[in-house]
Amino acid sequence: MPAAAQVLASSVLGRVDELTDELVRVIDEQNPGYRQLNVVPEDDLWKSCHDNLARVLQLVGQDGDEAERVAQFYDAARATGQRRAQQRLPLDDLLRSFRIGGRIVWQALIAQARAEHEMDADDLLDLATRVWELVDALSSQVAAAYHVAEQALVRADEQRSAALWEGLLQGRASDAAFAYEASRIIRLPVEGPYVAVATEGRLATSNLTEALGRKLDESGLRSAWQVRADALVGLVSLRGCDTAALMKALAAVRGSVGVSLVVDGLAAVHTAYRQAVLALRTVPHGEPAAVCLADRLPEALLLTSPELTASLMQQWLRGLLDLPDDERRILLQTLASWVETGGSATRAAQELHCHRNTVLNRVRRIEALTGRCLPGGEIPIELALVVRGLPFLPPRRRS
Repeated sequence: MPAAAQVLASSVLGRVDELTDELVRVIDEQNPGYRQLNVVPEDDLWKSCHDNLARVLQLVGQDGDEAERVAQFYDAARATGQRRAQQRLPLDDLLRSFRIGGRIVWQALIAQARAEHEMDADDLLDLATRVWELVDALSSQVAAAYHVAEQALVRADEQRSAALWEGLLQGRASDAAFAYEASRIIRLPVEGPYVAVATEGRLATSNLTEALGRKLDESGLRSAWQVRADALVGLVSLRGCDTAALMKALAAVRGSVGVSLVVDGLAAVHTAYRQAVLALRTVPHGEPAAVCLADRLPEALLLTSPELTASLMQQWLRGLLDLPDDERRILLQTLASWVETGGSATRAAQELHCHRNTVLNRVRRIEALTGRCLPGGEIPIELALVVRGLPFLPPRRRS
């Protein structure tokens, strides 16, 4: 730049404190984001305005070809970008303040040139180009530093959120301080009725969390969701609502979903989570459905006592379990229909689309294989449990 520009910049630099006061005042008047969000302390704003104004004026007289020498003057812009990201000030508000600062620098240089009669019109145009090129360059440095800091914050937030969810699902919300911190982060109440929701792992995507959250919001249900490695977990506050709206929203999910019993407050979320996972396990493989644990208690009891379930199955099914797959499948279907219809051969035949005598023949075959009498009318509770557990039978034993 011409020597006159260096003289002007040096003269204006001597008034940088005065210019800083003016820039802070203009930002307060013309950039309301600072005032409304109130995240930037006054002394921090003044210092960053001062340092960046000084750097612009110092750069005005530098040779633009000396890249390394110029780059050292970007420190204030980078520091400002990093701090404002950490303070969560929107980038648009930050860049607007830099444009305001560029205008104030240009106005100060023009006023100084008029007072000293140092530059002609062509030199002033070159100076204007130089000032706004510098403002653009510094704004780019600000934005780059902002984005780097923002990405670090996102990673930190994700790690903090993951740790918080782990704490919730492990029962740490029994500690009041943890519960209130969790409530603040996930924006759900500490107290009140809750249910937990769990889906199979392949459904655990951010797109599904957004869709479910939106549907539940429309139904007046507040929720929070976390994508885990093996499942999607949701917490739904039922304050003032019941589970009907929740089940309606979950019905649109193309996969298996389990919903817990209702629990009281965040302190019981770990129990609700275990129940939701158990409810999910009661959905037979390949039969996607959204189920409440309250409607699947017999299946849940069978799944939580595998040794007793195996013994019960063996007692009631015995030789039937060793049949070839096709015959075993037909007889088990007949047994299930017989139990579900209360031992009515006629109704069972209607369900199975076969003749009544066919059902009776199959029933006699089952009795012969199991050594058990299949009564009509009142069904033994053990047999009813066996039928509820049929979808979870292991594959036929091979000899």
